[in-house]
Amino acid sequence: MASPAEELRNLQAGGLLRALQPLDSPAGPRVTRAGKKLWNFASNDYLGLARHPEIEAALIEGVRKFGAGSAASRLVCGSLPPHTLLEKSLAEAKQTDAALVFSSGFATPLGVIPAILGKSDFVILDKLSHACLVDGARLSGATLRVFPHNDLHKLRRLLAAIRAKAPAARILVATESVFSMDGDLCPLRGIVELVEAYNALLLLDEAHGFGVLGESGMGLAEQEQLQHRVTFQMGTLSKAAGLSGGYVAASREWIDLLTNRARSFVYSTAPPPALCHAARAAIHLIRSAEGLTLRRRLQENISRISASATPVIPIVLGSNEAALAAAADLADAGFLVPAIRFPTVPRGTARLRISLSAVHPPAAAVALAAALQIKARGHAEGGAERVRPCP
Repeated sequence: MASPAEELRNLQAGGLLRALQPLDSPAGPRVTRAGKKLWNFASNDYLGLARHPEIEAALIEGVRKFGAGSAASRLVCGSLPPHTLLEKSLAEAKQTDAALVFSSGFATPLGVIPAILGKSDFVILDKLSHACLVDGARLSGATLRVFPHNDLHKLRRLLAAIRAKAPAARILVATESVFSMDGDLCPLRGIVELVEAYNALLLLDEAHGFGVLGESGMGLAEQEQLQHRVTFQMGTLSKAAGLSGGYVAASREWIDLLTNRARSFVYSTAPPPALCHAARAAIHLIRSAEGLTLRRRLQENISRISASATPVIPIVLGSNEAALAAAADLADAGFLVPAIRFPTVPRGTARLRISLSAVHPPAAAVALAAALQIKARGHAEGGAERVRPCP
């Protein structure tokens, strides 16, 4: 058995060793790390709400009204007014009967999927689904199947084969609306039609669509007018909402069942009530005229970098060494852009992951675009050119 030191050396040798790199400043479009000011293109704070004065004020107000913590799980005595009000706001925004709040986005499918599936059931995942969906599927004990990324033909074949073999089994299809490391969209309408045709259930993770897509910012399901046809609308409050926590929105019956069976809900202390109070304010802001303005500014910044429809922009470089070197060059030039490596992405697809925010100054986005062009040209010419420093 290898020792921890040996495992760490192996990670180092493969370019996969990670270490915490704390910021010296609060979160925001401009941060300080190790004394150096950097334009932050690593954060998922897509609308800039993490430092929005209304959200900060709501969090402070929540502490004053409801205290610092919940002190118990929801089913004991930790269910407080802000939890219930937040769930009502989420259900209304998602056009469902009910919603349930979890301590984090990761904890949500860890509770939801095992609560609805058992050993005689099946779960089908997109190959690029987030780790939380994979782990939730494995915990359920259901038979796991994977289809190639966004491949509707393969999904159809899997559904047909499983339904023919197990007519009475529950089948859950799980996918992301906006894929977290690629920034592309799932073919939601096609997936919904297949799920309905084979009497399956659909869990849609809107983590990176919430706040960004849709008329009122409620995600891809809203944008495609399919909210009423998605069984479970899952998401997080840690990205566009600027806070933390997870949620699932569904029918009243499903939410009641999850309240009884989702272990990451039942056996966790309830999220701080002040956080839920602030999250409700964030949802209101996202759905308001100001939220629409922020989404428009976000799209303008995206267009300065890419033709993407989402704020997640990958630049695939292949090797871990190339991704780490590119991230270091960008940091030297004043940009914080993370290098993403296995196991977050498949081997051989290490990349830079750029994430845009509505509160990035246009000049910063333009400067990053120019730096990336210079970096790409330098790479093509053997690495002679370095990234242009950011003003």
